[in-house]
Amino acid sequence: MSGGVPGPGDVRDLPERWPVESSEERFRGHVFNVRRDRVEMPNGAGTELVGRDVMEHLGSVGVLAVDDADRVLLLRQYRHPVGYQLWEIPAGLRDVPGEPLQQLAARELLEEAGYRAETWHTLVDVFPSPGMSDERSRIFLARGLTEVPADEIDFERVHEEADMPVVWVPLDEAVGKVLAGHVHNMLASLGVLALSAARAGGYRDLRPADAPEE
Repeated sequence: MSGGVPGPGDVRDLPERWPVESSEERFRGHVFNVRRDRVEMPNGAGTELVGRDVMEHLGSVGVLAVDDADRVLLLRQYRHPVGYQLWEIPAGLRDVPGEPLQQLAARELLEEAGYRAETWHTLVDVFPSPGMSDERSRIFLARGLTEVPADEIDFERVHEEADMPVVWVPLDEAVGKVLAGHVHNMLASLGVLALSAARAGGYRDLRPADAPEE
């Protein structure tokens, strides 16, 4: 276990793994599994074993698509666990082993919104729920958009994806929607705010689409 107080130049997430005395699978599903770990954690001058439930997740990507008029693409989707119709960005699971993340993002943008993009960058990388899940998500910035006719898209939308209206929202207005609490989806909210910050900086700090996940 590491210690010490980080300096102002050390504000950077670092990988670390505390000792695990045992693990027990509690649930196995299609998208995620749940296990119970007994983790060695500090307790005063010593350590103790503490139970922690961990959701093992496939991981995901999201796409913040912006057009030449600085409008962002949002689509609405029903989310049963929270009981909301949420405004989101195109997104999907990392459910094809070995598939490059940009390729997955491009597929989701095409299938869910009907667009292709010419220019791709990494916008932000996040752990959406690090207190309970190992899910990793990368949000891409997609520009240079071209709409694809519906009859050229080989994908059938069913269930939650059967009716997903798409809207184009000016970026400044989308920021206002997030700050007002009108948009709750994490990928959409974070993507909109990150894009606003990137635009304010002249897009100078954007990472390439194939930047490694640290």
